[in-house]
Amino acid sequence: MKRLLLLDGHSLAYRAFFALPAENFSTTTGQHTNAVYGFTSMLINVLRDEEPTHVGVAFDVSRKTFRVEEYAEYKAGRSATPDEFKGQVSLLREVLDALRITYIESEGYEADDIIATLTTQAVDAGFDEVLICSGDRDALQLVNDKVTLLYPVRGVSELARMTPAAVQEKYGVLPERYSDLAALVGESSDNLPGVPGVGPKTAAKWIGLYGDLAGVVANAGEIKGKAGESFRAHLDGVLRNRRLNQLLRDVVLPTDPDGLERQVWDRQEVHTVFDGLEFKVLRDRLFATLEAVQEEAEDGVDVEGQVLPPGEVAEWIGEHLSSGVTAGVEVIGRWARGAGEAEAIAISADHKAAYLELATLEPRGEIAVREWLSDAARPKVMHDAKPQAQALVASGLPVEGIVNDTALSAYLVRPDQRSYDLADLVLRYLKRELRADAEPAAQGMLDFGGTDTEAHEAMVRAAAVAELAQALATELDNTGGAQLLREVELPLTGVLASMERTGIAVDADAMQSLESEYADGVRQAQQDAYDAIGGEQINLGSPKQLQVVLFDQLGMPKTKKTKTGYTTDADALTDLYTKTEHPFLEALLRHRDWSRLRVTVEGLMKSAADDGRIHTTYLQTVAATGRLSSVDPNLQNIPIRTEAGRRVREVFVVGEGYESLMSADYSQIEMRIMAHLSGDEGLIEAFRTGEDLHRFVGARVFGVEPADVTLEMRSKVKAMSYGLAYGLSAFGLSKQLTISTGEAKDLMDEYFKRFGGVRDYLRSVVDNARVVGYTETMLGRRRYLPDLTSDNRPRREMAERMALNAPIQGSAADVVKMAMLGVQRALDDTDLKSRMLLQVHDELVLEIAPGERDQVEDLVRREMGAAIEMDVPLDVSIGVGNSWHQAAH
Repeated sequence: MKRLLLLDGHSLAYRAFFALPAENFSTTTGQHTNAVYGFTSMLINVLRDEEPTHVGVAFDVSRKTFRVEEYAEYKAGRSATPDEFKGQVSLLREVLDALRITYIESEGYEADDIIATLTTQAVDAGFDEVLICSGDRDALQLVNDKVTLLYPVRGVSELARMTPAAVQEKYGVLPERYSDLAALVGESSDNLPGVPGVGPKTAAKWIGLYGDLAGVVANAGEIKGKAGESFRAHLDGVLRNRRLNQLLRDVVLPTDPDGLERQVWDRQEVHTVFDGLEFKVLRDRLFATLEAVQEEAEDGVDVEGQVLPPGEVAEWIGEHLSSGVTAGVEVIGRWARGAGEAEAIAISADHKAAYLELATLEPRGEIAVREWLSDAARPKVMHDAKPQAQALVASGLPVEGIVNDTALSAYLVRPDQRSYDLADLVLRYLKRELRADAEPAAQGMLDFGGTDTEAHEAMVRAAAVAELAQALATELDNTGGAQLLREVELPLTGVLASMERTGIAVDADAMQSLESEYADGVRQAQQDAYDAIGGEQINLGSPKQLQVVLFDQLGMPKTKKTKTGYTTDADALTDLYTKTEHPFLEALLRHRDWSRLRVTVEGLMKSAADDGRIHTTYLQTVAATGRLSSVDPNLQNIPIRTEAGRRVREVFVVGEGYESLMSADYSQIEMRIMAHLSGDEGLIEAFRTGEDLHRFVGARVFGVEPADVTLEMRSKVKAMSYGLAYGLSAFGLSKQLTISTGEAKDLMDEYFKRFGGVRDYLRSVVDNARVVGYTETMLGRRRYLPDLTSDNRPRREMAERMALNAPIQGSAADVVKMAMLGVQRALDDTDLKSRMLLQVHDELVLEIAPGERDQVEDLVRREMGAAIEMDVPLDVSIGVGNSWHQAAH
């Protein structure tokens, strides 16, 4: 069957926009995505349910159509497009491009006219069925035995099937007479007024009596009563409505229905677009719900595999894993929170694979496995190697010679991707499915015998990883990431694994005491909030109840309007408190702060392992800039803004057998990188002389002596200096410093007069990135920014801010990683017992063995200071204490 699906892009996107709260759907870059999300979700469902063979999406180009030329008030009553909706249609087109779905526009015509033309052409060409998905009721006039309208009745998640019978039942007329009925009744959304006093039932009755609108007009004099008088008085308007609501069926278009045949989507482009929109769940649903129109990969993974009996392990390793042979490895087991072990290993080399269970190994086989794993000269590749290596180490099988981690390689090739799933990478780079080849007889490569599913899948993954590593090695060479993988990311996995296994000690009693203290703070703040509104007890976590108190009872200035009322987020409430200083707001904000701290401590209490230490997990493939992430628990977001928050660090203490904790962090690393990259002589001089940077800059900007720079001047300059590194605008600076935009602009202009190198550098970063498509850190870590040339202004401006930020923040991340490698190497070379425990942005935390403090401090200062060569010194601050809090400096 030939089944054509046509969708009204603007109509459906607009409905999706109002169905999903804009505040709940936006990217980390600030781009709203609710309309795109809702439309794409609906599209996935309708493609699944209707299985069209042809599909197209029609868009309005502008409101200037032939209808407006005839009637200037056409659609004039529509409100201005919400700011949150702007830019989302262009994002929707990107989704359609990735899915290889054609969209059609025609200047001077509406999407309905395009749909009417394609529908007519499809029926004439013998298509079996046409499905129109639109929220515009004018499309009802197209319904017939071969054409069905899918009309959204609840947002865009529920579609009503409007067949000829359904149209007649609902409106009392056949579909071909719907435009006659609409001409009489009018259409408020199009600003087409109907006949006063004439509703759908009356209009349907007249059409039933006289056959159509022409018959009604011809018999106008016979229609009795006030309705008849009203009709005759508004006859011109009715005829105008009819001319305007009649859809055109002969618009000249760039394609016909046959040109809308469904195509194989571009999986890579789907990933790129969905990553940019941060639609991870929706992407997973797309891949799980819909198969590509044509099979994306005909082949599986070629592998001849077997489960090795214990007595054959040593012989298989000796035969297949000689020195120099690269093997793909998949470890079965688990590792979490400092505990776990490996249960089995799948190994693949040259399309031969083996699966061996560690618990069943005989002594000779165990020796062979241990020797092969620990031999750095026998190369191995893994996917997401760190947790697998952790499980092996926990089982007494340390692994050396990992020459590629395909998850890390894929991350370096495409750092903005959100997922590095092996199956997806295999399909993307190898054009294979992550399965054994489906026709073993033809290939002669399969010999799984009686293996179970887990063994089968593990061997396929090991074989796929071995092949994928070769493909990604080529990609790394093309993108300059090979050196980063070899010299930074892969060596760092070993350092991070050691830190994860070690963990950091916590004081359980101190945690319990702090949790109780924070709970008291929550209760007191809650009571203070109640007292401030006359003792009324409300749910302080309920936005609706807060809206009533703030805007109805207390009459405070309205915050930003949302679908559910006026926002009560932290920024809005802080701004309100600045304006009003109302005690209820003070207590409410305090309640939120105490609650956050309490939740943090409760999470830490649950995370403590049996050894009395917390073992976080570090992720290398999350932040596009190269920064590490910490999860389960996240130790990089321990609050430090307030003294109450900083006290959380008191529960992290030196462990048994060690003398103290040492905290070492870089001073103003991002500003030092800014000075180095920009080559600005003034900034370089400030760092080389060792002066207070912000006082030095403040003196130049405000034209005073350094001693005369006030605290207010210094804070303004500090905010601006760091803001420039993150693409801060004059408007953003004005909000941050609570000054006028004009004053903020003057401040920035004065800054750039004195530090022209910074101005020139910032301009060149964006201009160069727009040409080559990416930015680079000092170590060559790239971040691709295709939106720098986007027609979507918000996305383009956000990409420009990322272009400013990525080289600086990314270089800072690289410096810290190099420092970690240097510190760990120096600790190993000197046989010191002290060890690294944590990395938190620009800070390293170490546990110091008795008598090693001075030696470790010298070592840390040397290695962190020499992590990378720069035109300014890398200054390192060090503190020591019994707790992380005491070691802070």
